[in-house]
Amino acid sequence: MVLVVDLFRSTLKTQSVSIGKYIRRASARSRTNAPPLRIVTNVDERRNIPATDRVLDEPWLAAAVERFGRERVKRAVHTAQRRARAREIPAEQVTEEAAANLPASVGGLRPVLNATGVLLHTNLGRAPLSEAAVLALREAAGTCDVELDLHTGARGRRGASVTRGLLDAVPEAGSAHVVGNGAAALTLAATALAGDREIVLARGEMVEIGAGFRIPDLLCSTGARLREVGTTNRVELADYRAAVGAETGFVLKVHPSNFVISGFTSSVEPGELGGLDVPLVVDIGSGLLEPHPGLPDEPDARTTLRAGADLVVASCDKLLGGPQAGLLLGRAAIIDTLRRHPLARALRPDKLTLAALHATLNGPPTPTARALDRSHRELRARAERIAESARAAGVAATAVDTVASIGGGGAPGVEPDSAAVALPEPYSARLRGSTPPVLTRVETGRCLVDLFALGPEQDAELTGAILRSAERADPTPRRAPCE
Repeated sequence: MVLVVDLFRSTLKTQSVSIGKYIRRASARSRTNAPPLRIVTNVDERRNIPATDRVLDEPWLAAAVERFGRERVKRAVHTAQRRARAREIPAEQVTEEAAANLPASVGGLRPVLNATGVLLHTNLGRAPLSEAAVLALREAAGTCDVELDLHTGARGRRGASVTRGLLDAVPEAGSAHVVGNGAAALTLAATALAGDREIVLARGEMVEIGAGFRIPDLLCSTGARLREVGTTNRVELADYRAAVGAETGFVLKVHPSNFVISGFTSSVEPGELGGLDVPLVVDIGSGLLEPHPGLPDEPDARTTLRAGADLVVASCDKLLGGPQAGLLLGRAAIIDTLRRHPLARALRPDKLTLAALHATLNGPPTPTARALDRSHRELRARAERIAESARAAGVAATAVDTVASIGGGGAPGVEPDSAAVALPEPYSARLRGSTPPVLTRVETGRCLVDLFALGPEQDAELTGAILRSAERADPTPRRAPCE
């Protein structure tokens, strides 16, 4: 007969028998060749789940409290404890599980490596900021003289240093104003300059930028009336002249920055529209302040103003390489009208945007500018080195030539020569799951890790991500993809 010993204290008290007596009985039975006494422990493992304060004192989570705050980390601990009580994880894994429940970044946005070959990827935040702009953000994060003249102690004009920087970069402009983004700039212009009057716009320039954002819808939402001229593929100066009248607020010209129309086409340049006796507003889109030799068909602010535009509208987070903001550059009287309109207050940028934009205008070349200036030879040499390192670790990799793009609604006809590391297709998903995530593109059954948008200072991090992705799983053959 097998005696079952329950080690719970309550049971021992009920039976009034000590554990020592059970052990002595078991010894006696063993000496008389009796069946062995089997001792069964019935301790609930959930008793070992660590207390919340004890978990929060662990080094992993003590550091996390500094980043995310105690309440956020405590919620992660409670989630892990509930899983342990439900026996979904062992009690000793509560701390590790709590750390895994925390977000990957403080701001909710994870930094990624843009290896898509698209320089200004809208889904990845468009232009990366320069180191100078990042430093400016940190400096402006606390209290700063955003609207204070430190010399007099009186209130100062918001964004005055940015205005000076813009006028230094674009001396053709009489004044400048900054708002939250490019759409806000166009909205302010339509509201302040047209009101309920007409805006004359060519049909071929009624563009949709993306995500359903359409220029005609934005203009009509301000209360202005849209006067369409020309056809999809052709518009003449006579069309504009016939449309301009007493009800005209201004003529608008929009650069079709994300598509190209070819064939039987005609358009009217800003210089031809300057003599229509109404303001000429030109949306140049991507924010080039001066001509760029690699982007000959992309309009810039200086050339457009010299040609006769009264107001130029542009985005800051594209080819300019700055933060998201909208630029308005032009005649001083028009800028003053825009600045005094009540809507200007609702559209104004915050101090962080102003600080980053100031550093972009006055600092060293931006990552976007450096990418445009890199040679194909340099990109190919970098791809060769990364591929060689990957092959040395057993990864099927080879360097290949590719064609990149500008993206961000800019320079649609420009296809810069680039270079990439070609990997087996499954690496596309693996690299997205790496730390940091690497965004690539898939072509002809290959994962292409394009270097066009990446600087050489990111090569080591990129190589490490490739090698870690290979370690997780690699069922693919050890043969490099064909070029």
